[in-house]
Parts: sequence; C-alpha cells; structure tokens
Amino acid sequence: MTEIEIGRGKRGRRAYSFDDIAVVPSRRTRDPEEVSVAWQIDAYHFDLPVIGAPMDSVMSPETAIAFGRLGGLPVLDLEGLWTRYEDPAPLLAEIAALGPESATSRMQEIYAEEIKPELISARLKQIRDAGITVAGALSPQRTQEHWKTVVDAGVDLFVIRGTTVSAEHVSGRAEPLNLKRFIYELDVPVIVGGAASYTAALHLMRTGAAGVLVGFGGGAAHTTRLTLGIHAPMASAIADVAAARRDYMDESGGRYVHVIADGGMGRSGEIIKAIACGADAVMLGAALARATEAPGRGYHWGPEAHHQQLPRGERVAVGALGSLEEILLGPGRVADGTTNLIGALKRAMATTGYSDLKEFQRVEVVVAPYQRS
Repeated sequence: MTEIEIGRGKRGRRAYSFDDIAVVPSRRTRDPEEVSVAWQIDAYHFDLPVIGAPMDSVMSPETAIAFGRLGGLPVLDLEGLWTRYEDPAPLLAEIAALGPESATSRMQEIYAEEIKPELISARLKQIRDAGITVAGALSPQRTQEHWKTVVDAGVDLFVIRGTTVSAEHVSGRAEPLNLKRFIYELDVPVIVGGAASYTAALHLMRTGAAGVLVGFGGGAAHTTRLTLGIHAPMASAIADVAAARRDYMDESGGRYVHVIADGGMGRSGEIIKAIACGADAVMLGAALARATEAPGRGYHWGPEAHHQQLPRGERVAVGALGSLEEILLGPGRVADGTTNLIGALKRAMATTGYSDLKEFQRVEVVVAPYQRS
C-alpha cells in the first residue's frame, strides 16, 4: 500500500471515504426487476440487505416490527429508553423538543435511569410475538451483565455493538469479556463490531462471530473525530475488512463471516458504494430516522450523545421525509438519495449488469473525489 509522508517523522496510508470513489458501469445491463437484493446470515433470510441500527431515534418495538415486515432486520437497543422506562414516549418527545444548548446534559439525566431486565424480556417478546426475527444489541460493557436475560427472552441474533470492539480488551480493573469463549458458549449467532482495520476484523472473525460491523465514529450523530481525533474512512475500511473475510475463509477452511457496513450511509449512493467495496449488508441509522414512524420525531442520536463522562455524539435534526416504506422501497419524492434506497440499489446493480449482491461486490470502482456544491 502507498504511504504518504505527513512530515519527516510520520507517514500515513491513504484511505478513501465514499465521496472519494465511484462505481463504473460495465458492458452489460439488466432490468432492475430481475435484480435480487436478498441476503442471509446463518439460518435467517431477509429480502433487504438493511439492518436497523440499535438507536432509540431509529428503532422502537413498533418500528422494529414494521421494518421487519418490509424485509429488513431490526435491532433493538437493549440499553435504550425502551428498557429503562415502561413508557418512554414522553421522554422521546422531550428529547425532540430540547434546545441545542441543553440537549446533551438533559439526555445524560434521562439515560441515567437503570436498565430493567424485565423490560428487556418484554420488548423482545413483543417483537417475537409479531413473527419478526428478533435481534437485540448490547455494548461490550453491558454484555456480561445482561446477556442471559437476552438469550432467555428468545433472541434470534445477538449484536455486540460499540464505537470500537476488540477481541482482546486489556483491563487491570476487571476481567474483560472474553468474546471467543462467550460466542462459543452462546446458542445464537453473534454480530460484533465496530472494526475499522484488517487486523481488528480478522481477530473478531476468529472469535466465531457470524458478522462483523465495519465503522468507527462515521455516523451523522457522531463527533468522535472532533473529540477523540479518531476516524475511519468507510470505503477503505470496508475493503480492508472484506480482505480479512477472504483470508479468514482460507484460514478456517471455508467459514464465511458477513461484513456489515455501519455508519456514514445517509444516502442511497453511499449504500451502493458500501456493497461495491465488499459489504454484505448495511446498518442504517440516520437514513431510517427520517421515517415518519421513527421514534426520534425528526431527530437522531446515538448512545455516544449521552455518555455520562465524555459525550462523543450529538442530537441532530434529520427531518421526517416520508414513511418507512417510502424511504426503503419508494416511491421517491426527492432526488437526493434519501428515499427509495433499495430502488436505487437495484438500479445501480442493473446498470452495471449484476444480478445479486455477491456478484455486485466485484464491480469496478474508481477513485473519483466528488465535490459537493
């Protein structure tokens, strides 16, 4: 890989964001109606390669059910308001009404309420009773405490999601979560992340994870680059993790680990480029928070926004553009890539001549930085 000299004492590898690359058409085209965007992880099949991010502004139990019926995989945040309060609706309305100067401090107060295990069970049961694939997310810090409640509630897929997750966390204060042992002893598939490099992803794959989330502080509500100076341009990160998947398949004798892009994909073009770089599916936050059914009421925030000691995110206004169905499946009402996300993906696949997602991962891309007007 080509390194660039930053100064006499430091060199860095050039990395690319989605805005830096573009997909190239081939000599063949297809009809969009003949394109399949279905994908499968473990025993679970989905019509859409889209996972609803476990964020309170994106997924409530009701939104999860609606999203699952449209063909996606919803993931409920099991550390969010739905597991802290019996009825969080008034608090969600309050968060949406807060002024920018008080939003962070008030959210810290609201999220200081303890997580209630009985609410974890009740929320997951509500989704399961609707016939939807049940997925819930915990941070690595909370997994030790609540995993048994989650599994006993009948979860189908378990998500361990943080800003960054390593297979080897070093701590002198407490015994860290041993991911490899935890996943081995669990009876359900585990998706884990984020990871943003080849080496980190390869280590996570070796723990036995069914999927790896790719991303670090790149979402619309993150301020990680401002507060910690850490950022992973997503096009390069996905391509690196896809290479780790390929090498792990050789190492493991054919075991396939799904690569899931997580963050920095607010528009359809970015979703298309994520899959072109090697992602099997995408996890969307802000893009789905724009739905009229979204619990954020036109606002979007993640758990980093209300961290008790060091907030690394913020509540952002994303607006309400249309129904969940319109955002995913159309019809589109605007030409900026924020509605009919799946229609755009199918059109791009058809225009470049590919019939399914695995084929589309082989599409040609070029480095072509795009300057927004």
